[in-house]
Amino acid sequence: MSLASVFNIAGSGMSAQTTRLNTVASNIANAETVSSSIDQTYRARHPVFATMFQGAQSGNGGSLFQNQDAAGQGVQVLGVVEDQSNLDARYEPNHPSADAKGYVYYPNVNVVEEMADMISASRSFQTNAEMMNTAKTMMQKVLTLGQ
Repeated sequence: MSLASVFNIAGSGMSAQTTRLNTVASNIANAETVSSSIDQTYRARHPVFATMFQGAQSGNGGSLFQNQDAAGQGVQVLGVVEDQSNLDARYEPNHPSADAKGYVYYPNVNVVEEMADMISASRSFQTNAEMMNTAKTMMQKVLTLGQ
């Protein structure tokens, strides 16, 4: 792995954390939306990440356990999935969005968990940015070694 690949790895991490922050923002924005139907109620969304590994080396001299030994090349977002936990059904017969039985359905968003996830994502983003700055500084130091 070269020092230049640090920029690609940190960049993919920053992109993944941006997706995570966007889903957290969407969840918090919809935390208090209501619906009269379970099918139309907003469900919390969460991104799914996966490690991108370096491609297989050419030749047959590779390890038998190459997938476990492979160096990471970054992170990718496989998609965003909806949380399938139970929705919050509240009996509010006077609510304008109440169904025939008087229930209003609230999303399965826990704002406290979302805020903790937001802090974690922003710290991860910040760490990746610091890694890029450190790699840049190291490359600048290497250039001054010959002087």
